[in-house]
Amino acid sequence: MRADGSAAWGTESVARTRNQGPTIVIRREEGGEAGHHGGAWKVAYADFVTAMMAFFLLMWLLNATTEQQRKGIADYFAPTNLMSQATSGNGQPFGGSTPHSPAQLSTDTSSPRIETGPRPVLQDIEVEDETETPAQPVATREAPPGPDDAPDVKPGQAAIAVPAPGDGGPGAARRDADLAAASEAALRRELEKRERDALEQLAGQLRTAVSADPALAELAQQFRVEQVAEGLRIQLLDSEGKPMFISGGNTLNERSRALVAKVASVIRRVPNAVSITGHTDATPFRNDARSNWDLSAERANATRRLLVENGVGESRLRSVAGLADREPLLPEAPEAAANRRVSILLLRQAPQPPATGVTPR
Repeated sequence: MRADGSAAWGTESVARTRNQGPTIVIRREEGGEAGHHGGAWKVAYADFVTAMMAFFLLMWLLNATTEQQRKGIADYFAPTNLMSQATSGNGQPFGGSTPHSPAQLSTDTSSPRIETGPRPVLQDIEVEDETETPAQPVATREAPPGPDDAPDVKPGQAAIAVPAPGDGGPGAARRDADLAAASEAALRRELEKRERDALEQLAGQLRTAVSADPALAELAQQFRVEQVAEGLRIQLLDSEGKPMFISGGNTLNERSRALVAKVASVIRRVPNAVSITGHTDATPFRNDARSNWDLSAERANATRRLLVENGVGESRLRSVAGLADREPLLPEAPEAAANRRVSILLLRQAPQPPATGVTPR
């Protein structure tokens, strides 16, 4: 600004003439600070920050989501999803919720579906003849189970998949075999219990039949019935002055024949196999031509013949043997009369459970 109030901007000044010759004033204004070279760097920096934010967001999503959630995100952005109709969440990923929303682990909405068939809207187009056509079902394919379908698992616990019965798998055959073996064992125990009860009932019938016969009352002390591991054992014993057989021979006396006949009338009602064993005391034979082995076997065979004569089937006989004095009834008195006896053993029947169709391993 000059003294006369006129403004001079630019590189030239107005020259005024006074008394002297023309005066030319040239004014050059210098700028204060250098320019900032424009705002292009701000745009580049903003792009860099945005890219970094997107990168860290991607890394967070990869770490905070499950495989099913990532598939849901991919399906959301996939072109095939443009024709789908979501059943919940308005078509948004994760069923309309974020991975950390309160209702993420428990929700009433179902998982999204991906429809591979034609759009349902095409079914609403009317045909020219205006004939109603039944709506055709649209083939849909259920998407993999999403986070809404996952069971509640407490932190630190691993979800245990329990296959349903009949499902395939490496452990299915082993599990079925174990179940079949357990069922077979339980059935076998039940059959064994029933057989024990049946043998005990048969023992009661034998005792009653012998005690009810007046002719056999005096032989009650020479008659024993008991259950053993092999089955029901019936023993006909000698007593002092009351032998079952003729001394040194294999012929039953009249009372003994009546007792064996009574026993046969009871055991012939059951199908159990029969094993007969003869026993002697430790008194040796005077005649070296025979021994207690011969005597015990002959007495067992004589008892076998009498049982068959009174109705016991020959096919039921399992064995007839003589054990001499090897298994005395009274080991502390090897020459006692009670060691001279005949044992009739009704063998247990091996229970055969029904086939289960699975061979236990």
